[in-house]
Amino acid sequence: MLLWFAGTALIAMWFTFRDPAIDHRLIIVGALLPDAVDVFLGKTNLMHTLVAPILLLMGLMICTIGRRQFRRHALAVPIGMFWHLVFDGAWMNTETFWRPFTGATSGTTNIPIADREVLLIVGMEIIGLALLIWSWQLMGMNQPERRRLFMRSGRIDRDLINPRTRG
Repeated sequence: MLLWFAGTALIAMWFTFRDPAIDHRLIIVGALLPDAVDVFLGKTNLMHTLVAPILLLMGLMICTIGRRQFRRHALAVPIGMFWHLVFDGAWMNTETFWRPFTGATSGTTNIPIADREVLLIVGMEIIGLALLIWSWQLMGMNQPERRRLFMRSGRIDRDLINPRTRG
């Protein structure tokens, strides 16, 4: 599923953080990363656990000491991974989500998408498409200068985030 995770992550970022400086493109990458890795591996592994985004977040914090700009940019990936866990319902599979704390040593369960009916997956993708269209409007992507800003940096125009700053 691509559209579901991209759409839910963008809308969740819009309504939760409203951060014009975060790279929303990397939010999408982070939201798609767990399924991309685990589909490649064939089973849920580290990527559908709570430990994965936490380890990445900690690693980024340590590796980017003194590099504030790069840190701010890169932190979007683990944030996107957290959104994936939320919108995948990964937290409903206790054994996988809390691994290694549950004592499970390896990924023995299917990735969440493998357990869903095709009609449900299609419905979720349609909802994801609708959310992407909505985010296109919310983020002003119909205006070329805002679209260029987003494509170049992943950022959203500050005037859309904080309307009080408009002159």
